[in-house]
Amino acid sequence: MTGPEVLDVARDAIVTLVLVAAPLMLVGLAVGVAISLFQALTQIQEMTLVFVPKILAIFVTMLLALPFMADALQSHMAQLAARIIGG
Repeated sequence: MTGPEVLDVARDAIVTLVLVAAPLMLVGLAVGVAISLFQALTQIQEMTLVFVPKILAIFVTMLLALPFMADALQSHMAQLAARIIGG
């Protein structure tokens, strides 16, 4: 494997990682901002108030996005296997 091929594999891996992690991170960000805004408006400064809604939202998003995530990872692995077989 040459240097540019290694960089292509690494770039594809990073792009796949971003595509797989983005839905969960964006939902976590949105829920975190919404809870922080709620806490600022109501002056409730409970530390555990952030965790339960964020965990539930990320879990539901993971259930909904799991087929997309599995497909993205499977296509990346197929491309990797094709590169290995092709030499």
